[in-house]
Amino acid sequence: MSSHHQDYVLQPVPTEQREQWDSFMAGHCHGHMLQSWAWGELKARYGWHPLRLALRDRQQRIVAAAQVLRRTAPHIPLRSGHLAYIPKGPVLDWSQPEVCAQFLPQLSAYIRRQGAITLRMEPGLEAGTAAADLAVKYLASAQAHPIHPVQPLRTISLDLAPTEETLLAQMKEKWRYNIRLAARKGVSIREAETIEDLEAWYNLLQVTGTRDKFGIHTFAYYVDMWRLFKAQNALRVLLAEHNGQLLAGIFVGHFASQAAYMYGASSNEQRQLMPNYLLQWEAIRWAKQQGADLYDFWGIPDTDDPNEAMAGVYRFKSGWGGRVVKFIGGYEQIYRQLMLKIATRFI
Repeated sequence: MSSHHQDYVLQPVPTEQREQWDSFMAGHCHGHMLQSWAWGELKARYGWHPLRLALRDRQQRIVAAAQVLRRTAPHIPLRSGHLAYIPKGPVLDWSQPEVCAQFLPQLSAYIRRQGAITLRMEPGLEAGTAAADLAVKYLASAQAHPIHPVQPLRTISLDLAPTEETLLAQMKEKWRYNIRLAARKGVSIREAETIEDLEAWYNLLQVTGTRDKFGIHTFAYYVDMWRLFKAQNALRVLLAEHNGQLLAGIFVGHFASQAAYMYGASSNEQRQLMPNYLLQWEAIRWAKQQGADLYDFWGIPDTDDPNEAMAGVYRFKSGWGGRVVKFIGGYEQIYRQLMLKIATRFI
């Protein structure tokens, strides 16, 4: 009789198995774009060191996996101490006790040996679901304690199963009106094709960041993201124009069964033309055509307080007929408490 240890083995996934990795993530009900191979590649260009770990059964099939992003203070080697972070993961079937019992301990042991001083995990599980309840139980038994997540704790998710007519009927009347108004006034939507298109979009993003008081990445970051994901048909940058003037633009991702509104930018001018409404609607239509089951509006404030700084964003996202989803948030396993205190000052 073999032990469970021989049944499931955790191994790093080499680059030549990239397609196997992505097909596991894309086919899994908890798979997410932030666990895709390309996301790790993107982050690798901006100070993170991705480590992709898979738990395999005796037939060498992946049964659980986690893309671990690792970051250290400048000029410090990873083995000397780093923060480890799993966005929207780990990805596994939480209802399989034997997989859970093997995966979390092996994962912890592996990254500790690699020099992790802490592991932060943010499973993309909706609070209150059976999977979430099981995950919380396993995470607690693995001595992981709750922390505030990096990714939004709440979002709005739109079910894309209904027809376009039904989707239009489900949204607030004003939203339908604004979509038609934008089209009637001559706002047109097209896909970004060139670096110049992205530059124009980035100029708008700078305007938006200043207006709505949020931080943005460098131009190179968005260009890299566009190239990495567009190559796999997993991303579109849609632009709203009027008489040749760019008014708004959004990054829309599609991976696994979900599409996501990732980044949006809009001009201070011609706002009465309602370009953002037509833009979102075209993004939703594109996501549906790609076969996505859900459209994720990617983050709303933690509270429903109408005076919240991002309350306007919340109002815009809540008018499309989707439902509010709250995630279980972040969990942390601390391996070296003192070193973590020092490291968080630098990382």
